[in-house]
Parts: sequence; structure tokens; C-alpha cells
Amino acid sequence: MSADPGQLREAMSQFVAALHGAYLDQARLLPVGEQGELPLLRADRLTVLAVGVRHLHVLATTSPVPAPRGPEVELPGSLDGLSWTLRFFDPVVVPALGLVDETAGPQPAEVRRVLGVPDVVYHLSVSPGGGLTPHHAQHAGTGLANQHAAQFRDHDAIRAHAGTRVALAEEYAVADRLGLHQAARLLAQRLSPSDPALAAACADPDAPDDAVRHALLAALRSPAGVG
Repeated sequence: MSADPGQLREAMSQFVAALHGAYLDQARLLPVGEQGELPLLRADRLTVLAVGVRHLHVLATTSPVPAPRGPEVELPGSLDGLSWTLRFFDPVVVPALGLVDETAGPQPAEVRRVLGVPDVVYHLSVSPGGGLTPHHAQHAGTGLANQHAAQFRDHDAIRAHAGTRVALAEEYAVADRLGLHQAARLLAQRLSPSDPALAAACADPDAPDDAVRHALLAALRSPAGVG
């Protein structure tokens, strides 16, 4: 791919449009009620940030983002009723991004911290040399829709089995959705403090968030319940 900034921005614009298109296509296969709960379809205002550090980060947020200034660039986009604005950031635009050390791998939480955007609908990280092709976008968009639908069903079931701790289950759902790993683990253990399988999943730093969520749901469904 050419290193020309204009062509790179156009490639990113096409990638985001293809990603959103695949998400919408997959969403249409779900029951109507689940479609309405998908984060991307519930968003009234969506800003997609393309952030170049060592890795490329593509994240979408519903949080307000100030108008572009100086060298900042934004591109509008829309598809089948979904509208968004694509913004571009790198260490030239936000110097603090230059301090993010990604030599050992992408640091999505640190990128969000530097940008001050903790609430995201999705956050993808693309390794150097990774593709921005329609194939990659199709795969990413389909996967995101399935992931969001699975999260919705799991969170709904957790609330249903939380007994009097529904408010705690709501807090857990928010932490899990935002990728607040430690907070989600602490809340999960408060929901079911005596389940050994859940405790083991929460104690494992390499356990993915969905493994913790599944362990929590299994714990709440067990005869001991919330314990």
C-alpha cells in the first residue's frame, strides 16, 4: 500500500465502511430484539478514531469528541441508517501517543487513556503490515456483531440469575462491555464469591473476558447461586 497520507486515509475509510457493513449484515440475522440491543445499532452519535502508534488502532466511541483543529482530519461516513465520523490521530496530532510503548504488543487500554476515550463500542488493533482489506473488514465486522450479541445474551442471563444483586450485575455488564478487566473480575467475584471455578478464572491474568463471564454465569446457575 502506498504511504501517501491521502491514500491511507481513503483505505481506512473504506475499511471502516466495510466493517460496519459486515456488522449490519450479521445483525440482520438476529432476532429483532437482539438487533436493537447491539451497541453499534443503539449509537446516536458515533466517532471512529484511527490511531497510529506502533500498531494501528481502530476504535469507535459514542462519547463527544471536539471538532478537529490544526492538522487533524475527519471524514464522514454512512451506511443503511448508520452514520459516523472518522478521525485520524498519531503522535504529530497527539504527542503523548509517542510515549505509548508497543514494542511488546498493542496497548489498547493505554491508547484509550491517552486519548481520554474510556467508553468504546469496539476497539481493534492491527499489527504492522496487517491488512486493511475488505476481507479483513468482513471478518472483523461479523465477529464484532457475534461478540456483541453473545455479550448481550450472557449479561441478560446474569441479571436474571443475580437475585437481589441486579444492580451489581448491571455494574459488571458495564465493566465487561468497556473492557475494564480488573473491575469486571472484582464485580464477578462479588456476585458469586465462593465459586472456585470463577475464582480461578478471575485469578488467571491470561483468561479472556468471555471466559470470566462464562464462569460467572455457570456459577450463578449452580445450586449455590450467588452464594
